[in-house]
Amino acid sequence: MERTQYKQEINMTEELMARINELISHYPEDKRKSALLPVLHEVQDAHDNWLSFELQDKVAEILNIKPVEVYEVVSFYTMFNQKPVAKYMFEFCRTSCCATRGVEDLMEYACEKIGAELGEISSDGLFQVVGVECLGACGYAPMLQLGDFYHEKLTKESFDQLIEDCKAGKITLHDK
Repeated sequence: MERTQYKQEINMTEELMARINELISHYPEDKRKSALLPVLHEVQDAHDNWLSFELQDKVAEILNIKPVEVYEVVSFYTMFNQKPVAKYMFEFCRTSCCATRGVEDLMEYACEKIGAELGEISSDGLFQVVGVECLGACGYAPMLQLGDFYHEKLTKESFDQLIEDCKAGKITLHDK
């Protein structure tokens, strides 16, 4: 991904910095890097659910680590987004249990329903379908994560209802 491809306004509010400093305080001064994952979650949540390179650089500066140490983590975990995402990002588990229960067909249906290809944002900016690695709810396959919440034992009908609930503003994305 080209470093200048996506631009993002960095808004490190007093409230966000207070939360970051509180997270950092849980670790010894010489182990600030240990706060990287929770800090990235907080920063991403405060910045439209994605992390530009400039924002990753800011996190590195705050934690007093090299930017590449942040890039390595952000590029490894699917829970961190490196480009703008839709308001409602349907993260379908695509590993074995969900695959044997028809997740590929459901993902294809979801893409048709929102009118966008896998990974692309719908024209209204509301929806996006992506495949992710195991979400650890194998007994409830097929399933997806939307924000902080799981939606399990999905069918085309339950996905249709999920779309309608999103459009009606009935869906909570975060546990906070």
